[in-house]
Amino acid sequence: MNKEVKPLRPPVPHGAGGPVRLKGVTPIQEDSPDRSPAGKLDDEDYPAYSMGHAAEILGVTQAFLRSLDAAKLLTPGRSEGGHRRYSRYQLRIAARARELIDQGTALDSACRIIILEDQLAEARRINTELQHTHRPQAYGPTLG
Repeated sequence: MNKEVKPLRPPVPHGAGGPVRLKGVTPIQEDSPDRSPAGKLDDEDYPAYSMGHAAEILGVTQAFLRSLDAAKLLTPGRSEGGHRRYSRYQLRIAARARELIDQGTALDSACRIIILEDQLAEARRINTELQHTHRPQAYGPTLG
């Protein structure tokens, strides 16, 4: 029962219109507004952390992070030299995986749980957004 797990929210290249899966990190254009340090600091999808730094922050081994990549839970960005780079969002996903695995959950099951949790959170976000956008008028229909 080895089902392929779809990765969560792939990284978004800076200056692009929507999400795409990256083989490597897309260089930021000189004239891009995301070129500023503030833009990068606020972007939870910006691949700012090297594998070593990410492992240190999470208290895990680099092999653990590679296993999440192999399980297709995370698709880290890549530096120009081909090194894995992780975003804050991906660090949160990795921390959740570590938590589930520490509780005795198998890696493939942990991946599935995390994906379902992420999909549920996104569905709730969309539902809330739609409720705010499509509220009925307080005064009722107008008569012509």
